[in-house]
Amino acid sequence: MREATAIFRKQVLDTRKNRAVLIQFIMFPIMTIVMSNAVKVDDMPEFFYLKLFSIMYMAMAPIVSMSAIISEEKEKGTLRALMISNVSPASYLAGVGIYDLLACLIGTMLMSKACGLDDGPWWNYIGVIMIGLLISIVLGAAIGVLAKDQMAATSLAVPVMCIFTFLPMMAQFNSTIAKVAKFFYTQQLYLALTDINNVKIGTEGLIIIAANAIVILAFFVLAFRKEGLANE
Repeated sequence: MREATAIFRKQVLDTRKNRAVLIQFIMFPIMTIVMSNAVKVDDMPEFFYLKLFSIMYMAMAPIVSMSAIISEEKEKGTLRALMISNVSPASYLAGVGIYDLLACLIGTMLMSKACGLDDGPWWNYIGVIMIGLLISIVLGAAIGVLAKDQMAATSLAVPVMCIFTFLPMMAQFNSTIAKVAKFFYTQQLYLALTDINNVKIGTEGLIIIAANAIVILAFFVLAFRKEGLANE
């Protein structure tokens, strides 16, 4: 626990230096607040921008930030030094994962409260987003572990992030894409937020989300067994 706490504090301090990661945490909350207040169209669904950008934020920020943090520290040799200092892989991953989750939750809370979401629906909204954040964090960690360096992590993270981020948006305009998108957790969570004041995840949605989580967790385990954390 102490090791994980130390890693968490290290990541908080490093946020000021790593602008690429910081941008991931603040970009979508700012976009949501600006668009919700500056762009209003007749007959636009309630909380349209909040729902759209929440799903994009939930997928993009954790995948990119987790993969960037882990791959950067692998490339610089920081992870090897931590392992030599008897910091366990579980403690390191827990510290970075909790940091990423809290940073994303803060952004999610700011954008939802700024958009005026009431307290009752707000808790259900946060619950849905947290499910997605946890899955995305594991996926980002898997990419970071698998990649040899930052460049490799970026080349892997960007297409993966685009698939999970933009499928829900494209599915609104194309029925064929919608048939494919339904098998991805981001689409199911977006559908759960269709009526943000009455959040619901059906049985099919729960099964698909659980299946996604299992597949992504298996991907992480395979990546960890293959590469480890210190490129040994």
